[in-house]
Amino acid sequence: MTKHETIMEFIRELQVGTKVSVRSLADKLNVSEGTAYRAIKSAELAGLVSTVPRVGTIRIEKVHKKNIEKLTYAEVVNIVDGQVLGGRDGLKNTLNRFVIGAMTIDAMKKYISPGNLLIVGNREEAHRLALENGSAVLITGGFGCSDEVKDIADKQKLPVITSSYDTFTIATMINKAISERLVKKEIILVEDVMNTNPVFLHTYDTVKQWKTAMETTGHTKFPILNDKERLVGIVTAKDLESHIKDNDALSKVMTKDPITVTEKTSVAYAAHLMVWDSLELIPVVENKNLKGIISRSDVIKTLQSASRQPHVSETFEDMMVKDFSFEYTSEGVKFEGKVIPEMYSSVGAANASSLTMLMSIACTIALKQKNHNIYVDSFTIHFIKPIPVDTNITILATVIGSGRNYAKVDISMFDGSGGLCSKGMMSAKIMKKK
Repeated sequence: MTKHETIMEFIRELQVGTKVSVRSLADKLNVSEGTAYRAIKSAELAGLVSTVPRVGTIRIEKVHKKNIEKLTYAEVVNIVDGQVLGGRDGLKNTLNRFVIGAMTIDAMKKYISPGNLLIVGNREEAHRLALENGSAVLITGGFGCSDEVKDIADKQKLPVITSSYDTFTIATMINKAISERLVKKEIILVEDVMNTNPVFLHTYDTVKQWKTAMETTGHTKFPILNDKERLVGIVTAKDLESHIKDNDALSKVMTKDPITVTEKTSVAYAAHLMVWDSLELIPVVENKNLKGIISRSDVIKTLQSASRQPHVSETFEDMMVKDFSFEYTSEGVKFEGKVIPEMYSSVGAANASSLTMLMSIACTIALKQKNHNIYVDSFTIHFIKPIPVDTNITILATVIGSGRNYAKVDISMFDGSGGLCSKGMMSAKIMKKK
């Protein structure tokens, strides 16, 4: 274990609230103050410590991501345009599941448990039963409740909410809200995969120190910070020319103002930047402060893993292709299915954007057969013929050229009788690990 790793492990084991300083770490662990300083900065990037003005650097509890598919009672109020009748102190709590009270009181008992939300009409006994068993109440139809129920809700700190919508509409609205959250959860952000403990150098460090760091870590690319710990550049092996001397400062050879992303940037967008600007590493920053790094190999592994995961919520693309089947051919892929009603325009024909998406999906599948990770460069549609309701279509995607960096796919769409409905071509840039 290196000195840096030893210090990081020591910081992790400290109790929350413990003050951390460069001198104390250097004395306790018998390391230089420079090594201790860099370790503290790495711990700050990892969310283990925080610098508080006039207090110093203290150990903090690392914040974990919120479970996005969970709803609070306050969010339910907003979703159903509700009004809180009682138990306002419990609005911030998270609910576990929804129960619709469409049964007798005796039968309802086994479905109600703490943390639930009972959706029911103006049934006073059901309201009391839910509150006494730790469940909040959502009253449909715009009905109110008695003062007794309000008092129980305030005492138990369980919200009683009323909404003017009927039970079916409310259930649909809540289900839609949860579904949208699950779709967002599937979007992988940079903060989910980035390296939060990157090795970095400073502008006053020398080329010799860069070489030492390269030999120690096995990496060739390092973010460069100034004396205020702000990101100002990046150094890679490409920046080191033959005439550069070992004692030259990195400030002279670094690439200034590098392309950066934030923690909330999607991995897909980071991949786009890497492809089009031929980047191998992108620093992750917040107000010029380095939060981590994301590499090309991280992005490719993440996108490949995501493509193999089952979807937990249905997007429009999922809806379109779920009834389509495909088979690989010697030159590409054959994609077959039926145009669904959601794809139709106001005039009763399939809209061009939906058909274009299907053709793009077919092209992507054809290139994946060649084990290519690609980003679309251009997609040209020569024509799209109107396709009537419930028409079976066949899409043939043929890879007509594949080089080191680019690939081209010819795309044709036919209706059930074999007539040509659309013709196009896609050009894509191949994304490779470096």
